[in-house]
Amino acid sequence: MYRTVVISSVLSRASALVLLLGGLALLFAPDVLLPALVPGFPVGAAWLGQLLAAAWLGIAALNWLQRAAVLGGIYGRPVVFANGALYLISALSLLRALIGGSAPRSVWLVCVPAALLAVAYWALLLRGPFDPLRPPAS
Repeated sequence: MYRTVVISSVLSRASALVLLLGGLALLFAPDVLLPALVPGFPVGAAWLGQLLAAAWLGIAALNWLQRAAVLGGIYGRPVVFANGALYLISALSLLRALIGGSAPRSVWLVCVPAALLAVAYWALLLRGPFDPLRPPAS
């Protein structure tokens, strides 16, 4: 039980930190970040970045408040599913932009953590909090 809470806590804290940093950056500097990431992005549309920041900061707060909860399987399913969906969709969207050549190579710095967190949350959702990380040796 203790190991499960530790895994859930570390994952929730890491996710909250990633989303907090990205959310704060987009909240206070969307007019600088978005044109740097998307060539030709109009500075007047910086409010789109702030909307994304609001969503990220909301999920970051959710993760922070759930950091001591047992997550996985049926426990904390809404939190785990919301994070899994957020990170999976983010990783796939970023990967598509990177493969298509429409995003700068620095976007890999966002894509890789999103993909890792997607795998972690989906594994937690599918395996349950009390299942071992590896199958027992026969």
